[in-house]
Amino acid sequence: MKLAKIKWSVMLGQGICTAFYEMIYFLVFSDVKNWYVLEMLNKIRLKIAQNLAEKSDFSVDETLKLFEVPKKQNQGHLSLPVFQWAKTLKKAPHQIASSLADEVRDQNLDELEAVESVAGFVNFTLKTSYLQSVLEEEIASPSDKQKIGWSQSNQGKTLAIDYSSPNVAKPMNIGHLRATVIGRAVYNLAKTQGYKVIGINHLGDWGVQFGKLAWAYQNWGAEYPFEEQPFDSLFKLYVRFHQEAEENEELNRLGSLEFKKLEDGDSTVTEIWKNFLEISLKEYDKLWKRLGVSFDLIQGESFYNDYLQDVEDRLSGKNLLVESEGAKVVELGEDVPPCLIRKSDGSSLYATRDLAGAIYRKEKLQADLNLYVVGMEQSLHFKQVFQVLEKLGYDWSSDCHHIAFGMYRFKEGKMSTRKGNVIFLKDILDKSVALVKEVIQEKNPELENKDKIAEQVGVGAIVFNDLINDRVRNVDFEWSKILDFEGSSGPYVQYCQVRCNSLIKKYGKEIPLSFVSEMTEEAENNLMFTLSLYPDVLSKAFNQFKPHYLAQYLVDLGRAFNHFYQKCRVLGGEESVEQSRMLLVSMTRDVLRSGLAVLNIESPEAM
Repeated sequence: MKLAKIKWSVMLGQGICTAFYEMIYFLVFSDVKNWYVLEMLNKIRLKIAQNLAEKSDFSVDETLKLFEVPKKQNQGHLSLPVFQWAKTLKKAPHQIASSLADEVRDQNLDELEAVESVAGFVNFTLKTSYLQSVLEEEIASPSDKQKIGWSQSNQGKTLAIDYSSPNVAKPMNIGHLRATVIGRAVYNLAKTQGYKVIGINHLGDWGVQFGKLAWAYQNWGAEYPFEEQPFDSLFKLYVRFHQEAEENEELNRLGSLEFKKLEDGDSTVTEIWKNFLEISLKEYDKLWKRLGVSFDLIQGESFYNDYLQDVEDRLSGKNLLVESEGAKVVELGEDVPPCLIRKSDGSSLYATRDLAGAIYRKEKLQADLNLYVVGMEQSLHFKQVFQVLEKLGYDWSSDCHHIAFGMYRFKEGKMSTRKGNVIFLKDILDKSVALVKEVIQEKNPELENKDKIAEQVGVGAIVFNDLINDRVRNVDFEWSKILDFEGSSGPYVQYCQVRCNSLIKKYGKEIPLSFVSEMTEEAENNLMFTLSLYPDVLSKAFNQFKPHYLAQYLVDLGRAFNHFYQKCRVLGGEESVEQSRMLLVSMTRDVLRSGLAVLNIESPEAM
């Protein structure tokens, strides 16, 4: 990144802050708007922090946390609160801030428009010309518009991410949506930060339920149309077995016996199991394609069967395995229940396979980070697995992370297709697309490619509604919000980029890659500043494993663009102004499209 360097010296009572280079990277805040900071200026806080560490009792880390972006735009682009220095320097905060602001002003820096002291804060405002130069390099210049704002900071590192992972023989339900779209968004975010990413589908393709299904298939399979409706028949068989097992406990015992045959390699049961797997994957693939999702590796639980004995040998070698009522466990202390490795009947468990999987991903795939996108209810499970890895002496256990997420809540179940107690993902996607078609037919009946656009908008609306919510919280599923073309929704962001695209087509000329006039209007500056934040938003969203930061940013960018569009005449008027405003339109479209692509959402050409 070639950027003008900002240098200044600041006298702060008895402490001197020297050599500011650029400005600030990011800071974690609960509110998205509070942490937006320019990546292009990321060295300033480090330089200040290092200097203060020499002059005071504050550590570098403590000082770094002081920087923030003002909540209101009229307070500048960057703010430095000085309250924590008051006691050490024995001065009132407003005196410290005033001295600091005066010293910075004396530097007459070309990049700064204003430096002001306000109630214990020093606020810095960047010059428009400087913002423009950054946008020209960061947003306008890259030839690959899908990779705007991408970083190579983690080049050479590998990230493995386990996501989606439905259970074979069961339809993907609305709960699988979160695991799938959050996982894919984090996958894409990791790529924006330079990682080589390996997406893994850890299918639920092993366990006693397959013994039960095998028994049901051999005894009742002929009653179902497996040739014409293989997956539907398989699911109905699954439901029937469990319903009848409630009345006849003997069925569970027979199912367990069939699973033991499967574990022992019985050829008949193995072929039945493989058929179940093939039927299920064909059905899942239809949904993954609609969501734009694919996987680098499909390695279900069964893949790790050959590695389970190695896990036990490693645990035994460290004297970690303990017998408990015939089972084998690893004790984890008073606060965490023991981790069960083998049942008393010799069967393996999820934990055994996840331990094998973690070791495989580190030793075979050379993963520097290992992520598991699984619901919040599995938090204890992963806590146990990671602690066992730590007990094995693997320092890389700290590089394993459970990317937990909350559940969906349906306030109006009547608006969703329900079959039994399951809300199927296919039904949700189909209904969303159908509702979008109705809107298109009402608002724009002459639109070409209506079916394609309805699919893009309908599916995108479902995905965006999930991702704009902080993943750790439960999500209220409400159609009125999901398909609100004027709210914080996928259709709103998609429409904003369509409006940009329409302006570009109407303009009909080549758009310059640099500004030919200075943007002086408030709405122009707001849009430029918002565009400048994009690289840091990607970095922040990845570092927190929280795609909602990016989703919210795209909504905010859309609002900044619409405000600009309302306040500023884009087409017509003075040629240099028109060209510069069209450059802003072009950059807005490119960033919106890039951000949607990272969220795995398509950008329609028209709506």
